[in-house]
Amino acid sequence: MELRWLDDFIALARTRHFSRAADEQNVTQPTFSRRIKLLEEEMGTVLVNRQTLPLSLTPAGEEFLALCQDVTRRVATTRERLVQLAEASASRIRLAAPQSLLAHFLPEWLARWATPPPLTPYLRATGWLADDYFQALARDECDLALCYWPAEPCPLAFDTEGLEYRVLGEERLLPVSLPDADGRPRFSLVGAGRRPVPLIAYHPRGLIDTVIRSHLRQQADAPTFSVLNESIQSSNIRELVGLGYGLGWLPHRAVRDALADGTLVAAGGRRWEVPMEIRLYRHRATPHRAVASLWQALEASGAVPARRGA
Repeated sequence: MELRWLDDFIALARTRHFSRAADEQNVTQPTFSRRIKLLEEEMGTVLVNRQTLPLSLTPAGEEFLALCQDVTRRVATTRERLVQLAEASASRIRLAAPQSLLAHFLPEWLARWATPPPLTPYLRATGWLADDYFQALARDECDLALCYWPAEPCPLAFDTEGLEYRVLGEERLLPVSLPDADGRPRFSLVGAGRRPVPLIAYHPRGLIDTVIRSHLRQQADAPTFSVLNESIQSSNIRELVGLGYGLGWLPHRAVRDALADGTLVAAGGRRWEVPMEIRLYRHRATPHRAVASLWQALEASGAVPARRGA
């Protein structure tokens, strides 16, 4: 049954006249009469008493009229709701970010705003590698990507064509370990000798693993490692380090409380720390007005200016 048939029947019930109802529905009277006849055939009963002047509805027609009015009200309400949802969706910004940034950076960053931007974390992205974020921006799967980036020169091979970014903050990756009974690191980068140090590592195809290894190559006395586990998420590394299986590099924001209360300790001095930027990327061609407004607000707030590519 076509929805316009319901509108036709309501118009006929209101005017009690085929010609006037046809005018309201912007069709010819023969076309309108044919549509009412098809409606009756569809319902399997006579809905209109054509022998009275003005015409009247049969008992079945009166019942059907109530149904038509109820359905059209529901359709109108649903349309209004869909428009509201579309408007809300148009103002919402889909943000892809690793779990550590969602948990330890984003809340404090949003707290600085008098009116926080309408960011909605895209939780599927917490299992992505860095290149997945850039590809998702290119295919409009997300609107923004928040990610770590090396603060020092490091060979990276990511396709960031068409993208631009702003630097929102800084982070340090700290090598940490469970302490021994004396409060010293159970696993240390200092004085390891030839003995391999057990390492809870990041995914070997990930950005962070590449940056850490680049940093280690600059240290003449870097130890050898025995990689026990590789993970995309720093929370997994944090858990295994906390269980005492090895050392691992973790964002300072993620471990500052544990370092303060002594449940974790640094596994090396400052030179083993890896400086990182926290970057927010967008596609330059995005038509999303909320993203453009956020970008302008960042510029006004003095965030590091947008740059193209990596």
